[in-house]
Amino acid sequence: MFNKILIANRGEITVRVIQTCKRLGIGTVAVYSAPDFRSVHVIEADEAMELGGARPAESYLNKEKIIETALKTGCQAIHPGYGFLSENAAFAEMVVKAGLTFIGPPAPVIATLGDKIAAKKLAVAAGVPTVPGHLEAITSLEEASAVAQEVGYPVLLKPAAGGGGKGMRTVDEPGQLAGALKACQQETLKAFGDDSIFIERFIRSPRHIEIQIMADMHGNIVHLGERECSIQRRYQKIIEESPSTVLDAALRKKMGTMACELARKAGYVNAGTVEFILAPDNQFYFLEMNTRLQVEHPVTEKVTGLDLVELQLRIADGGVMLLSQEKVQLSGWAFEARICAEDTDKGFVPSVGLITRYAEPRGPQVRVDSGVAAGSTVHLFYDSMLAKVITWGEDREQARQTMVQALNGYHIEGVHTNVDFVNRVMTHPSFISGDLSTNFIEEHLLNQKAPTPLSQPTLHFMAIATTLIYHLREDLVQRSLLPLKARVGSASPVKGPAAYVSKSNGNVFEVEIRQEQTENHWRIKVNRILYEVITPPMEYYRRRLKLTINGQAHHFRLRYSGNFIEAAFCGIIREFEIYNPREWRLAAHMPPPAPKAPENVLKCPMPGLVVEIKAKAGDRIYKGQELVTLESMKMESSVASPVDAEIASVDINPGDTVDTGSILMTFKL
Repeated sequence: MFNKILIANRGEITVRVIQTCKRLGIGTVAVYSAPDFRSVHVIEADEAMELGGARPAESYLNKEKIIETALKTGCQAIHPGYGFLSENAAFAEMVVKAGLTFIGPPAPVIATLGDKIAAKKLAVAAGVPTVPGHLEAITSLEEASAVAQEVGYPVLLKPAAGGGGKGMRTVDEPGQLAGALKACQQETLKAFGDDSIFIERFIRSPRHIEIQIMADMHGNIVHLGERECSIQRRYQKIIEESPSTVLDAALRKKMGTMACELARKAGYVNAGTVEFILAPDNQFYFLEMNTRLQVEHPVTEKVTGLDLVELQLRIADGGVMLLSQEKVQLSGWAFEARICAEDTDKGFVPSVGLITRYAEPRGPQVRVDSGVAAGSTVHLFYDSMLAKVITWGEDREQARQTMVQALNGYHIEGVHTNVDFVNRVMTHPSFISGDLSTNFIEEHLLNQKAPTPLSQPTLHFMAIATTLIYHLREDLVQRSLLPLKARVGSASPVKGPAAYVSKSNGNVFEVEIRQEQTENHWRIKVNRILYEVITPPMEYYRRRLKLTINGQAHHFRLRYSGNFIEAAFCGIIREFEIYNPREWRLAAHMPPPAPKAPENVLKCPMPGLVVEIKAKAGDRIYKGQELVTLESMKMESSVASPVDAEIASVDINPGDTVDTGSILMTFKL
């Protein structure tokens, strides 16, 4: 086995590889960009070396500097993680030529499978079903129009050189093709250095199913079951699970066998993932093969009991894989939720800044793979993923409930995150029933005509948490005003009943709180429904609150501002305004707040680089029209006009760096 390896990546995947190396007694060298000097992966590694500036081209994509660092520090191998150079055939070849081992497949295999067109041709040769489409790169808009007409709308434009959702667009009608093709070529050129695009038919409401394979240098290939990755936004996965709710043993075997056959045809070695789309009629089609360890590999580890990073290392070292297909056993169910720095209320735009508070969930079947901590800075130049929460259960519902409670207790402040949005998915009735597709989020959470009504227990539990904390805090204040002699021996709240009125989004709750004989046992009525509640000691000021309600534990995240307390629970964020009954009667007569007048400026919704300005001063524009394209965290996003107006001035130029709240344009209203 290797004595020392360099990990050519950053964040949680680098920490993940380090953990396995520590267990195996392998030394690790981390690399970092200038702003990453205090990152978790730098601290966890045995050694760390700076590569260069903040931009990936200056650091994490600097092939020569990475190889030079590996040789300088006495490493025998390089693990590329995922993203950056993990699927770069030229880098893999350079590593081998330098006398080092590349922990991944051979460079020619990466080149073939990394080219989506060549990979599709290989799948056809291996007898694997593929989506109808054009097997050559598009060279012009005229050719794209002809191919799209032949394939039939809707079509999907895809980059030939990479994945991860970058450079992909769905085109529903001919009039959208020109703009979509231009946007795809620009985005894929920046992401992968290649603007080749190909076209295939867009299959509506499919599932995204992938098969994990492992292959050694001696011809042994096994698959480790499937992962369901249908919950996506912007073609990027946010929730994965294993196994899938729709695959039976026969379909699992068929897809696994074909994945192994494709890997064998390609001469594949090390960890890889064959991705399929599964149509509603259960017909599956080859999508692509990722020539690296996947972000979602922990769910496979949970259901197989295997350490995929250890298998990668042993295979790269030339070992025989002592694992036959018959020995692969799947046990229980696992979920993974990707925690990203993004503002879900503003279309998933990236969020950057300093993480000021950070507390991970814990539990016997909860695992967190994280690359951040309190004090970490989330940068503009890198991917938005901060961490992954992984849970396991004996069945799907047990694993799901464990994930819901884990997300309830995941506390991150300083940047916006998708923690509560992911939890909203986990608690959605269609998700609970296993009715999934790749457009789940658009159908159920973004484009729904009316929000899903909240259940009575959810609202009542949130009212209990906020009102009880308010009661405890008020009681502490009252006792602090007593003379010192009266306070001695009065360490617990008054046991008599207390009445409150709590209001949230038009819902009104009458809450009565009575403490029982033991300090942490309460009887609480919400709108005359009785709940038995147990609190851990000294929970009066905690931002994370655990309550046992009617015998079941529940976690809440809270924010305080006087008699306003915000609660996050099961993906729902609601602010509760709490009064005693007399104060409530007075508040009912207060005039409603005046509506806010529209601003005459276009403000930047996120930090980024200005890529394109699509209008000029004097233009008449309409609400919803795309005016500016920004690049942030490897993704391009459009900023739309908030009003119908005339543009008075454009206050930015292409190439400018802008922050959240920066004025991009001024309007004449």
